[in-house]
Order: sequence, then C-alpha cells, then structure tokens
Amino acid sequence: MTLALGAIDRRTVGILAGGVLAVLILRFGVYRDTPAPVVAPADSVPIAEHRLERLRVLAATVPGKETVLKQVAAELASRESGILKADTAAQAQAQLIDVIRRVAMTNGIDARGAEEMRVRPLANDYGEVSVAVTFSCAIEQLVNFMAALANEPQILATNQINISGGSDKKKNVQVRLGLSGVVDKKLVPTRKGPAF
Repeated sequence: MTLALGAIDRRTVGILAGGVLAVLILRFGVYRDTPAPVVAPADSVPIAEHRLERLRVLAATVPGKETVLKQVAAELASRESGILKADTAAQAQAQLIDVIRRVAMTNGIDARGAEEMRVRPLANDYGEVSVAVTFSCAIEQLVNFMAALANEPQILATNQINISGGSDKKKNVQVRLGLSGVVDKKLVPTRKGPAF
C-alpha cells in the first residue's frame, strides 16, 4: 500500500523532523548531563573535628540553660500569683466584686452591687476584667479603703475614681470606683469579623 502524502502533510513531517532533530542536538550536543566525579574533600577531618568541638561546647551549656529556665519559670509563677484565677470572665468579675466588698466591709463601707463590668485584652498574654461600684463614705474611710486595696495579693488597679461631695451632716462623699484585675488571656472573648 502506498501512501500519498500531500504538500501540507510533507511540510508537517518536515517541521516535526526538524523539531526532533533540534531537541536531540540540544539534549546531547549543547547540554551534556555528565555527572561530576565524586571527590572526597581533602580537609574533611579538621572540619569534622571543629564541628564536634562546637557541639561539645553547646552541649556543655545545656545544664546552665535548664537552670536559668527553671529560675525564670519560678519567677513568672511568683509574679502571676496575683492573677485572678477563674474559669470564666464572669467568675473573675465575681471574685473582683468579692474583694471590693470584703475590703469595703473591713473599712465600714457599704459597697453593694456593680454598675458596669467589662472584659478586654491586656497586652498579648493577659486580659483585664473591670468592675465599677458606687458607694458613699467618709473621706478617711475612702483613704483607708484605697490603702487596703493596694495591700491585696491580687494584681489590682484603679482605672476610674469619681468623688463628689455629699450634702449630709456627716460630710460623706459619693464615690464611683472602677477597679480592674488581671486574668488569663483565655477569658477574653475573641472578636470575629472586621474591626472598625
């Protein structure tokens, strides 16, 4: 059987043969893939000894680093002992209210209820719970109350205090106190969505 090739088929076969020839020339003529011979480095023993010495020095520093790590962990635990321990933000706020009531009661102040409660992030690793309470007392009681709050073992801070004069004969003042405590970051609710 004879094949009759048309002018277009002959041209296509010619182009295809030229392409295959160009690929073969490039593959075997221009880009030779001969692997380089493997030669052992002449100075590998001194380099290996230097690496071994460096590893020995690093290994000798490990016990010292472990000791420093233990000291830092103990110091962090002692500093974090003032963090309010709670499973939820509401429990932390309840602990904060209990501290306010207990300290107020020891100073003869009636501080019941909370007006405002907030939870927000504090730096990258902690959160802050805030409680605002309103009460009336004598100015000496307020000074003693604030000094007693400063002596509490928890990490507490006054973030707001408004004092206004009273109109009674005892010269009591009206106080609105905002107190904050530090909590673990896991108690801070995460915001979802875009921040505005």
